[in-house]
Amino acid sequence: MKKLQLIIVREFLAKVRNKTFIIMTFLSPLLIIGFTALIVFLGKMNNETAKVVAYVDDSELFTNEDFKENEQLSFLDFSGMTLEEAKAEALKSNVYGLVYIPKNDSLQLIAKQLQFFSSDSPNSSIVRNIERRIEERLTKIKLSEMGILPSQIEQSKYEVDVKLSNFTGESRSKFVNEMKAVVGSIAGYFIMLFILIYGTMVMRSVIEEKTSRIIEVIISSVKPFELMMGKVLGTALAGLLQFVVWIIVITGIFFFLAVFFDVNLAADRADMTAEQLAALSESSGQMQLVFMEFMNLPLLSILLLYIFYFIGGFLLYSSLYAAIGAAVDNETDTQQFMMPVIMPLILGIYVGFATVLNDPHGPVSVIFSHIPFTSPIVMLMRIPFGVSWWELLISMGILILTFIFMIWFASKIYRIGILMYGKKPTYKDLYKWLKY
Repeated sequence: MKKLQLIIVREFLAKVRNKTFIIMTFLSPLLIIGFTALIVFLGKMNNETAKVVAYVDDSELFTNEDFKENEQLSFLDFSGMTLEEAKAEALKSNVYGLVYIPKNDSLQLIAKQLQFFSSDSPNSSIVRNIERRIEERLTKIKLSEMGILPSQIEQSKYEVDVKLSNFTGESRSKFVNEMKAVVGSIAGYFIMLFILIYGTMVMRSVIEEKTSRIIEVIISSVKPFELMMGKVLGTALAGLLQFVVWIIVITGIFFFLAVFFDVNLAADRADMTAEQLAALSESSGQMQLVFMEFMNLPLLSILLLYIFYFIGGFLLYSSLYAAIGAAVDNETDTQQFMMPVIMPLILGIYVGFATVLNDPHGPVSVIFSHIPFTSPIVMLMRIPFGVSWWELLISMGILILTFIFMIWFASKIYRIGILMYGKKPTYKDLYKWLKY
């Protein structure tokens, strides 16, 4: 046991004293926030550039009001030209596209015979915007033919705003499910990311010691099983430390931004109109409700279960990564063994986004939250929606038992493969090693 502790401490200190580890521990949160802000900025900048679209209205049913400019689109009227002339002018003017509305006595045929010409594949949101404009105009014309005024339609509409609350009368936000989905998705994604990053780190460490032949000296005084467990646990502790630092840094950054923007917002309120203040007040009320819903989540349980599934999932997969590292002589040879290890992680993410977010208590979600190779991801996505204690105990128990079995399985490969040199192993070789 003392030797195992020494190996854990050695691996932990080797990781945390590495300059790259220290730099990336503090730099990674800044890079994540910076890249997120850059993506949002570029998307906003791209949307601010209005696309110019020309149109030819041979039906003479549309007016300039129907093709009113907005933030996304502006229009040029090429009506009066033939279609071929309009195409040539559109190419000459370098517009984004050309809409052709044919002449026909049937509104239904007009709707079916619309054409959009462009040099490149058009943006689907822009096409949908144009379709919606034409749909609205044709609908108004049809209503007029039926003797129904558009104003009557507008007067008959009611704006429904359902207020959510529980049976005790406590208000709830409409965004509570979306918020739970976001929390679960982030937790599941980080589990997968950490397993990939630190599992690979364990594998590379084993390969490095094996190729440098230092392993021959180490195993003269330490059992291969203890060496593997020490590497896995030491790397896991380093990963947890890095994760805690990331949480602290990101929380500090968001706290600073919240204080900074709140000061600016308070300074700008003096220049707002009554309507703007009312809208801001309503928005603030919604944000407070969302915040209250977030605080009502079992945050402590989510954090503790995240740590458990992080450690359990990491130990489970890292034992396989260590076995792969022991079986090969270089990182190139690991590719043939990596796919069976990575596929369950990818499957867990797919199941999480495809089923858990839509039906967190459905049969597919429940089954994959108990399968140990996918439960660290799928179960974390389910927890914010509420999971019974007995389901958690079953999932955690299966994960622990599977980890123990995989440690035994991987150690059988590890104790033979760690001293094997000069041969690229096959699955047949691994099977033979298991029988020794």
